[in-house]
Amino acid sequence: MKNYRSALRLAASLLAGASVFALAPTAGAATVGSPVPPRAALQQGLDALTVRAGATGAVAEVRDHGRAVWRGTSGVADLTTQQPAPVDGEFRAGSVTKTFVATVVLQLSAERRVGLDDPIERYLPGMIPNGANITVRQVLNHTAGLFDFLEDPKFAYESDDALRQLLAVDRWKTLAPRDLIAIGVSHPPYFPPGQGWHYSNTDYLVLGELVRQVTGNDWRTEVNHRVLQPLGLRHTFLPGTSTTVPGPHSHGYLALPDGPADITELNPSMAGAAGEIISTTDDLARFNAALLGGRLLAPAQLAEMTTTVAADEQPPTRYGLGLMQLRTSCGEVWGHPGGIHGYVTYLFGDRSGTRQIAISANPYDPQKGAELTPAVLSLIDLTFCGPKS
Repeated sequence: MKNYRSALRLAASLLAGASVFALAPTAGAATVGSPVPPRAALQQGLDALTVRAGATGAVAEVRDHGRAVWRGTSGVADLTTQQPAPVDGEFRAGSVTKTFVATVVLQLSAERRVGLDDPIERYLPGMIPNGANITVRQVLNHTAGLFDFLEDPKFAYESDDALRQLLAVDRWKTLAPRDLIAIGVSHPPYFPPGQGWHYSNTDYLVLGELVRQVTGNDWRTEVNHRVLQPLGLRHTFLPGTSTTVPGPHSHGYLALPDGPADITELNPSMAGAAGEIISTTDDLARFNAALLGGRLLAPAQLAEMTTTVAADEQPPTRYGLGLMQLRTSCGEVWGHPGGIHGYVTYLFGDRSGTRQIAISANPYDPQKGAELTPAVLSLIDLTFCGPKS
């Protein structure tokens, strides 16, 4: 695919790419009793993202039983300076934001301030057409049918001219969540509520507004208070309209005929509660471990979060409440992919919270881009299932 559609849709592309594991399906959770794979094998898997798949840089961390057992870097942070990608660098993590937002909604559910099977109209009257027949649960698991605002033509950055418009003007714009929701609901729904599945960033902008309505606080305040501070995630940020990535970081690029265009700086209000988060591999892996290990949600709410619906028939993939179930060759792992211009992220862990992998990459080469998802999935499979004989 020449250049990129908005990378915020890469979560859906990972769902479609999960067929890598369809060749050797295994029921149940991934087995983590096996030793952590050799570091050389993990590094080789990471190098595939830059060598085979054309990313400019990539970093990853594997945690096991509460400690980082491998951290890797491949490629460069900056095409001009050729400095290596910082293994502890911060990056835009895109739709991984959704899992943080869903965690807050489920905590509010445990507090009986939100009912998962209540109509969204109860909390946001008049915002969503047919909101009396759409439940909070359906918004969380993408079965509400709400049109993804990123599929509106104004966000289809496919031509070189459109990418130049993005670089020069659009990436600096502040976009209000209610305006983006209005764009989404101006289109017909994909299907009646509960009658299908379609990944929609509009859903999570709606949930951000729900959190504000219920708590009186911005969703960022609630994520910070309920998740980031308790876990000590000091390198995870919810930037709002701030355009910079703080601390050491790899740059993100778009491919144009006259060479790479740096898109590291942008106003992430284009993503908001659907995908604005900035983090590190270490913070994300610790978040996944805490979530699946039961430190953030009571058993009843974690059970709700991991109750899935079919996301795609071919290959068979499932989605819970802000959490994706991915099939590996030795069982299922749980987490979320994410993307925003210049960056893609993959965060997965076993159901017990014992082992995790977090990966950030900077996709660039359009000729090799199709190899990125298979290379990532192979690295995830290696992490949980070990080398193949």
